[in-house]
Amino acid sequence: MLRTVEDIGLIVQNAILFNPQNWRNEAMNFSEGRSPLKTVKRFFSLLKEREIDYVLVGGIALLYYVEGRNTQDLDLVLALKDLDKLPEIDVVERDVYFARGLFEGVQIDFLLTDNPLFLKVQKEYATRVQFLGQVVNLGTVEGLLLLKMYALPSMYRQGNFERVSLYESDISALMYKYEPDMKKLLDIVGKYVGKDDQTSLQDIVTEIEQRVRKFKKGQGN
Repeated sequence: MLRTVEDIGLIVQNAILFNPQNWRNEAMNFSEGRSPLKTVKRFFSLLKEREIDYVLVGGIALLYYVEGRNTQDLDLVLALKDLDKLPEIDVVERDVYFARGLFEGVQIDFLLTDNPLFLKVQKEYATRVQFLGQVVNLGTVEGLLLLKMYALPSMYRQGNFERVSLYESDISALMYKYEPDMKKLLDIVGKYVGKDDQTSLQDIVTEIEQRVRKFKKGQGN
């Protein structure tokens, strides 16, 4: 599992390197001083230097809690005003609640705290974790689950099967290992989605809970 800032850089570097879609990208550069590993370290140093209030979420954060996730980018919850403090970020997409940018070639997705659920996760579902030489603000298990559940109904509507499968797998892994209070989390996320989405999420979580119980029973737990 994820343990150091170096781990974050290596994960991003290896995910880029071993993605066949990137093999013909002549701009991909792993030379000294430009590797994703070093870039990620510089980025977290910059966040500290600028006193940016952020929370690391997404696939990288998940790796702190469970094994097996692969990702090419970083995901951060932060305020738009803090994103403006980072002119080094080349923002390529932005809407009301999301932004996407590049920092020395590494993709970073931003969940903006204009969204009230994202703000709640930033304020109430983050922990400070000591990595080698740095402290990283990391989303808690409950915070990651809230974000993933919040995103699922939209992904279903878009017919994004690959993302749905990935997020449901992430939710399953966290539920299996940590046994969070899913009823409480459903009640929380239910305040930020419509009634139809609440019903959909309840059905999804019930299905996942059944699979987790069946698996644990098979493992003798």
